[in-house]
Amino acid sequence: MDLVYLDYNCFQRRFDDPSQMRIQIEALACQEIFNRAEAQTIQLAWSFMHEDETLLCPFPERRDFVLELSTICQTRIAPEEAIYNLAQVLIQQGKFSAKDILHVACAIHAQAKFFLTCDDALLRQTQKLALSLEVMNPVDYIRRENL
Repeated sequence: MDLVYLDYNCFQRRFDDPSQMRIQIEALACQEIFNRAEAQTIQLAWSFMHEDETLLCPFPERRDFVLELSTICQTRIAPEEAIYNLAQVLIQQGKFSAKDILHVACAIHAQAKFFLTCDDALLRQTQKLALSLEVMNPVDYIRRENL
């Protein structure tokens, strides 16, 4: 069973501007990923970074929704020195925010097969790295897995 690490934006995608077709499609793809996790055909990871970003969310509805989704994540990633060290190495190789690169480091540390994000800039930057996992948009993941 594939271990999938979702960038935090995947958990929040359903709350973004639905007037944009891209956002609608990504929200549907993310929901399908959550459905697959509930059906236990894939495994999702939840990290200390997800927890921190959720607790900082100023919107109770969004925060509660994401906390509910966290219950279907079977792999839990606690903060470890190895994750921070990996993040420091990776951040030197591209233009990453500290949060983004910590998510990537968590995914690598957990030995996820996929890192999914709706962030185009993060997708571009991670494509320049030699990573042990595949980085892609949730829509591309669903397309690929449905072939």
